[in-house]
Amino acid sequence: MDRDAAEAFARTWVAHWNARDLEAILGHYSEDIVFHSPRIAQVMGGNSASVFGKAALRDYWARALKASPDLHFEYDAVFTGSDALTILYRNQRGNRVTETFIFSANGQVVRAIAAYAPA
Repeated sequence: MDRDAAEAFARTWVAHWNARDLEAILGHYSEDIVFHSPRIAQVMGGNSASVFGKAALRDYWARALKASPDLHFEYDAVFTGSDALTILYRNQRGNRVTETFIFSANGQVVRAIAAYAPA
């Protein structure tokens, strides 16, 4: 992953979240995305920590955005890998968060993992 491309992706991704532009956010992801987060069970009910497919991800994030009207991310850093990157940011609750994105050959996110540190 090219450093400039990773930086551009990270800043754009954070800007889309801060604009609460769900369709722009989803534009980064493949139709068969697998997303993992400990927040999924809290938002969706049940005990699942993963969502499968863009439609399920849209539903999860729509609910999460509705439940968090003050949502805001402060970008900190991006770390690059061969076909992946990790964004480090702070959310509106003061939690440090990392999100790791694995990309397909065509540049779409096929797997993403969110991890949270305490405030």
